[in-house]
Amino acid sequence: MPGSGLANPTGRTTGAIVLGGDYQGLGIVRSIGRLGAPVYVLDDERSISRFSRYATRAISVPDLTGEQAIVDALLEATRTHGLEGWVVFPTRDECVAAISRRRDELSAHLRIPTPDSSAVRWTADKRDTFAVAVELDIPTPLTIWPRSEEELLDLAPQLPAVIKPAVKTPFIRATGDKAWRADTSDDLLRLYRRAQSIVGDGETMVQELIPGGGDRQYAYCAFFKDGEAVVAMHARRCRQHPWEFGRASTYVETVLEEPLETHSLKLLRHIGYYGLVELEFKHDQRDDQFKLLDINARTWGYHTLGEAAGVDFAASLYKDQLAEPVERSRARAGVSWLRLLTDLPTGILDVAGRRTTLRAYVRSLFGADTEAVWDRRDLRPWFAELALVPYLIVKRGF
Repeated sequence: MPGSGLANPTGRTTGAIVLGGDYQGLGIVRSIGRLGAPVYVLDDERSISRFSRYATRAISVPDLTGEQAIVDALLEATRTHGLEGWVVFPTRDECVAAISRRRDELSAHLRIPTPDSSAVRWTADKRDTFAVAVELDIPTPLTIWPRSEEELLDLAPQLPAVIKPAVKTPFIRATGDKAWRADTSDDLLRLYRRAQSIVGDGETMVQELIPGGGDRQYAYCAFFKDGEAVVAMHARRCRQHPWEFGRASTYVETVLEEPLETHSLKLLRHIGYYGLVELEFKHDQRDDQFKLLDINARTWGYHTLGEAAGVDFAASLYKDQLAEPVERSRARAGVSWLRLLTDLPTGILDVAGRRTTLRAYVRSLFGADTEAVWDRRDLRPWFAELALVPYLIVKRGF
């Protein structure tokens, strides 16, 4: 289903292909579309980006989960619609992995702004992520990778503990969860067995639970090139959905915390990273350290917070791919982003659980500077998301 089309006042002919059209993809569509470039959306789900006035065309594809399916979808769209030389923006981890592995094949036809596989490996598998963090003396939670139940019981950190997969996407698809909390030894053993039945041998990680909720969740976001952050943002992920082990942030604000940058630059330089990246941290009040949790080698759900705070991540990457200058900049602190659809149930639970007051929660809603989908210049995606609520609940729990 094509979008309404976009007049091209700057005469740009090199456009962007966005893989995945949810609110994260919508942010990319709007960012590139406002530059006057055409934007195609490829998606295997019902999504809202196709309704944007900045979407030139939306193409439904059978599958964006398998490597060959992703490559085939890109090459077929390129051949059919004449998209040679366009910039590809993946919004999912599996798309990043597929594109990085097939970079040589795809680069013959398209601009691929994701890191190559030698860099992506450090972000895709938490075993590699934590190994390089330890090597570089970057703080991390105490983590073990038990290969047996005996090792689990001998080496497990103090309870409560967190059980996570080394590679998160298959686990989330199978369970709907990002991680599980174990409060007792019985919980630990039961959840470990369940995780082992889903992931491969040695892929279940058991990690200490750092105290605190969303107010302790932080991130360093950047467009990184040649060993430097060309565009950067420090963020506090105040609320997330689900509450304890969020798959997505629902309320985020920009901050300034230099340790986030110090740790992130050290790691990104070491692995020779290029492109957009989000590094997730949690502040541990027990020792006043920001501890690395995860790395996302793509745009993240709240990347449009950057635009409200004075930086545009998607536009910066697009311009760099076209060899246009990108001014070095850092997001200003004190700007907030909200995704109302998921933040409302999150906020209700926070108030009910006495993690905040109703007054404070309502004040944060009215104080938000930007919303993930709402844009008075581009209203149709907002109405489309409301209509898709039942589908989103069934498909991904929002």
